[in-house]
Amino acid sequence: MKKIPERTCIGCNEAKPKKDLLRIVKDKDNKISVDLTGKMNGRGAYICNNIECLEKAIKSNRLSRTFEQDIDKEIYEELRDVIVNQSK
Repeated sequence: MKKIPERTCIGCNEAKPKKDLLRIVKDKDNKISVDLTGKMNGRGAYICNNIECLEKAIKSNRLSRTFEQDIDKEIYEELRDVIVNQSK
């Protein structure tokens, strides 16, 4: 039986299958973006595909601590848009 890769959500801190999570990536130029393919190069962080986890991550500054830099509000807005559009 093949093992399913799991990642931990930065919002709720639960381990879930990788394919069920959204990936946020920081590339070598320190640019942070939403990785919908899951294959971009760079340091990744994962978040559940729901608004509650995003709000927890924003409130606790988890994304800033994970990537060790300040996160632009545009990144949070882009994540919010992706989550809302995928849940339709």
